[in-house]
Amino acid sequence: MALAVLELFCGLGGWRYAAAGRGRVVAAWDVDEAARATYEANHGERPRARELATVPVEEIAGLGADTWVLSPPCQPFCRMGNRHGLADRRSRAFVRLMAVFDAAPPDHLVLENVEGFLGSDAHDLLRERLRRHGLGWREERLCPTRFGIPNRRPRAWIVASRRPLAARTPPAIEPEPLARFLDETEDRSLELDPALLGRHLPGLDLVAADDRRSACFIAGYGQRLVGSGSFLRTARGVRRFSPAEVARLLGLPGSFRFPPGLSLERRYRLLGNSLSIPVARWVLDELGG
Repeated sequence: MALAVLELFCGLGGWRYAAAGRGRVVAAWDVDEAARATYEANHGERPRARELATVPVEEIAGLGADTWVLSPPCQPFCRMGNRHGLADRRSRAFVRLMAVFDAAPPDHLVLENVEGFLGSDAHDLLRERLRRHGLGWREERLCPTRFGIPNRRPRAWIVASRRPLAARTPPAIEPEPLARFLDETEDRSLELDPALLGRHLPGLDLVAADDRRSACFIAGYGQRLVGSGSFLRTARGVRRFSPAEVARLLGLPGSFRFPPGLSLERRYRLLGNSLSIPVARWVLDELGG
């Protein structure tokens, strides 16, 4: 089944990678300039910069897409956020999209977010819209560690369709060693200063190349230490994972690149706001039922 896809909150284009071979992206949106530049560098098209909270119904309905894929801002629902749900200003775009959905519902929708989305008022609103327009849906809690990837990134996935969904059991593949995802040459600028390391060592998640796990890398990995992701023990000390290594753990292809001049912090932020490509592919395949 070839899908005609709207990629909402597209970021660096993770959903587009996941949709490859399953359909085509007819339009993508993101207000972040670094995200649009990265998307263009990898996919050859620049996403629309329009704020989704103001997008007209006609603009979306006129594109002829049958599938929405979206990863709305997670801060209103995440453990380290304020958990204000729809009352959070960052949920304005999601609320607007639910109004657009009401006026011009697609045939399929796939959503990814933090696990706290489930049971929230946004979750209730989405289910009400799906029910009203006759879409059946399935909800999954999935982590890349089930797909052989040594990185914890537990997320809620909701896949909805007017057609019957494929009945599938998630895989249970043992994660590979981190060594497979590491750069051949280490970037010494990523090494933590021993004094800084000494102050934060008790709170750091430390892993080695032969480990088969790592913590979720969040958008603030380039700016904070504790609770932002794992750090790698090496023969010289402890270092951050490079953006390229985080990209591999997300399942981005070897051809993925950032545009020149993009700061290290912005690269980590874009990766932290992206999604696991192998898991997204598996979820999209449920639409083939």
